[in-house]
Amino acid sequence: MSYFQFQRRAPMRLVLKSLIYAAMGLFSEMEIRGRENIPAEGPLIIAANHFSFADPVALIRIAPWDIDFIAAAVPGFAPKWSTYLPKLWGAFWVYRGTGSRDALRSAETLLKNGGRLGIFPEGGAWAQVLRPPRPGAAYLTTRGNAMILPVGLYGLNDIFPLRMWNRPKVVAQIGKPFGPFNVSGRGRERREQLDAVGHTIMQKIAELIPPEMRGRYSDDPAIREAAKPFEAYPWEDAVEGDVVS
Repeated sequence: MSYFQFQRRAPMRLVLKSLIYAAMGLFSEMEIRGRENIPAEGPLIIAANHFSFADPVALIRIAPWDIDFIAAAVPGFAPKWSTYLPKLWGAFWVYRGTGSRDALRSAETLLKNGGRLGIFPEGGAWAQVLRPPRPGAAYLTTRGNAMILPVGLYGLNDIFPLRMWNRPKVVAQIGKPFGPFNVSGRGRERREQLDAVGHTIMQKIAELIPPEMRGRYSDDPAIREAAKPFEAYPWEDAVEGDVVS
């Protein structure tokens, strides 16, 4: 889906956002910290940790403006019923193992037009600790000349099964924006610079979540060691069909 196709989704997104506001109020006690750090204008990449399939819902809830996403077209560990909201909201769909050039170009166009893009640099939700990033967020901040707004999310997995009593605490901690970044050179040199930018992004996110969740980015060697089994990207060798949406 191209950047320009998103302009037609405003009415649907308004309805969905109203439902999300209501649902988060009914089924959780959500605390949003750091609202004063949200920039009034774009371009902006909202980068958050990915511990739950419900994380995009939390970003929609905290954003005071419309937000677009770059997201996996084929969900990894999310239940099937949870895939309907992303389809209704719309996203720049990434197909693992293909490079997903169309999605990246559309996201870049969005940013160059002052838009806001939500992204989860880890590339999937398969653990409750922070893991190394995929290159997408770093690539897009350099291509779109966009600042990065780090967000730490936790408590969302405790919402399920849904209940209106003993509602779980959900926290969205918003950090201060930073960047944008520039890289130079080609090939391996350029990739090393992008990797360094990616690790900077993850370190900023790590500062916004509890110490025991910081995984690779913890100051505690024991926490870093315990997180190592979760660092491998589960879809490293996957090649998914690039379906036009």
